[in-house]
Amino acid sequence: MPSSLQKIISQQAQEAGFSAAGIAAVPEPGSPEDIQERNRFTRWVEEGNAGEMEYLKRRNEAGDYVRSTLHAAAPWARSVIVCAAAYHSNQPLSIQPAPEESGWIARYAWTARVGKDDGLVPSDYHNVLRKRLEKLDAALKTHLGPFQSRCYVDTGPVVERVYARYAGIGWTGKNTCILNQKLGSWTFLGVILTSLPVPPEQRAAFAADRCGSCTRCLDACPTGALTGPRQMDASRCISYLTIEKRGAIPLELREGIGRQVFGCDICQDVCPWNRKAPIAADPELQPRTELVNPSLDWLAEIGPEDFARLFYGSPVKRTKLQGLRRNIAIAMGNSRLKRFLPKLQEWSREDDPVLAEAAQWAMQKIAGKDSLH
Repeated sequence: MPSSLQKIISQQAQEAGFSAAGIAAVPEPGSPEDIQERNRFTRWVEEGNAGEMEYLKRRNEAGDYVRSTLHAAAPWARSVIVCAAAYHSNQPLSIQPAPEESGWIARYAWTARVGKDDGLVPSDYHNVLRKRLEKLDAALKTHLGPFQSRCYVDTGPVVERVYARYAGIGWTGKNTCILNQKLGSWTFLGVILTSLPVPPEQRAAFAADRCGSCTRCLDACPTGALTGPRQMDASRCISYLTIEKRGAIPLELREGIGRQVFGCDICQDVCPWNRKAPIAADPELQPRTELVNPSLDWLAEIGPEDFARLFYGSPVKRTKLQGLRRNIAIAMGNSRLKRFLPKLQEWSREDDPVLAEAAQWAMQKIAGKDSLH
């Protein structure tokens, strides 16, 4: 094992298109670190914070939550390479003034790449990072020799943020995002599980926690999802509600959703560490300006063919057209603008009971009534 392991990984990751990278050792089974992370994840799930995200609740044959410790899912893994790709763009923040009839799509879902006709086509960071990880994996095997490995971007049995902290990428902010002193929190994370050992003298130092006494993210969360510093009830998070949640969104959380129709950036937009985050110049993660402060009228007119054209290959496809319409209806209600009533009346007669109910709720909001119930 070369003494410059971290340097090799950093150099090769940069060549593969990443902004930062490091390697972290997997804590030994039963070590204080292993027990701490295992207990933390188990407690988080069993307190109901995972909402309906059943994939986070999956257990192995021994009954352990698969994501609670790598020993439960990949006992062969001895280290995790963590890579970060910056995606900040020179576009408005969600908390800045915007047209009253506009919605908000989370910054990470704006991404695009140049297509065959030189126009921008949707890109999904999952696919972009996965290809870069595979390139990095191959390059490292050329430098270091063969080793067992597996690449993941949000799909593996690993809590990426834990290993990002272990690998020195950044510290866990009070909004639960990884914060890097230079990049802020506008980063995508990808990991490579490896069989490479990391001797103690080659392990990265933890990044110092620089949140201090700041509580801006906690104070700004409209739905109270940040229940304390570095504590999140995902079932209340706007990103969860507008993307992962199927069916009706709880009544008591709808007003807090505001104009968000896909994801949420509020806790990152208010973070002081993001004020000076560099603008990324990534050809595969360029912003699509038509998705910045999009008109709710325009979004509401998107049909199946347009949805496929606009969002095939984009993270937005995850919510599906009917989920997006449900979110648009709620944003329309929160706007209190009567101009949206004709579309809401149309949707209130839809066969889809979730959309019809959301539209009826929105009409009541615009009429100045608190609830249908």
